[in-house]
Amino acid sequence: MTAKIIDGKLMAAQVKQEIKKTVAGLNQKPGLAVILVGEDPASKTYVGGKEKDSLEVGFYSQIKRLPATASSAEVIGLVEAYNKDPKIHGVLVQLPLPETMDEDDILNRIDPAKDVDGFTYINAGKLFSGNPGHVACTPAGCLEMLKRSGIDIKGKNAVVIGRSNIVGKPMAMLLLKEHATVTICHSRTKDLASVARQADILVAAIGKPKFVTADMVKDGAVVIDVGINRVDGKLIGDVDFDSVKEKASYITPVPGGVGLMTRAMLMQNTFNAYKTLNNL
Repeated sequence: MTAKIIDGKLMAAQVKQEIKKTVAGLNQKPGLAVILVGEDPASKTYVGGKEKDSLEVGFYSQIKRLPATASSAEVIGLVEAYNKDPKIHGVLVQLPLPETMDEDDILNRIDPAKDVDGFTYINAGKLFSGNPGHVACTPAGCLEMLKRSGIDIKGKNAVVIGRSNIVGKPMAMLLLKEHATVTICHSRTKDLASVARQADILVAAIGKPKFVTADMVKDGAVVIDVGINRVDGKLIGDVDFDSVKEKASYITPVPGGVGLMTRAMLMQNTFNAYKTLNNL
């Protein structure tokens, strides 16, 4: 068996094209504001990609770049201004912030209706309680990839490796909402490989290159690789792709998989925010 590749590039293009087609008929453009603090190379690359996607789908895009020496008060002031700006429907603060800043405090200043990253306590609570709200873009993208691949989630055993607030926990909640039986694994899980082998759907989000090897994967499992690790100048996932693809039924590549869908779901969240804020 050789796994079918879940093509994130193709699916992201489909999502963006669907949004672009609808936006073209609107009188007002959905607006996305991104705040970038400091000179972190990866963050600068991510923000550049978000700006490119925004313009591609026809959004109004505003990027505010601040030096690493900026104060928390400056960032909070920008957030509060964007909260009130009728041209802006999505507000995003690029992480990580400088160590001198309280990320939780700043993120929770974002109006939950404009929190298109889904990181505020209110949106996290809505996901946990099964109520509609903005969902973190990476797990939302993973779920979209499963659905667009025609993979049935209901009743399946799903294992999520990683328990971060950004990916692992919300991913588990999304799979649970789709009626999967969900297990979350982490660094202290006993015999993690044995647990992983029970998964019909395995999501790797642990941040360790090639951590998931073929012996950890059940024959015919669906494998979603969230990891983005730079090794010797190359992007490597959390899954040993070459060996695991021979056992899985479906697998996402790195690059070309979840990362591109994460960006596409930011566009989807922004468009959803636009619709909600305009009572559409």
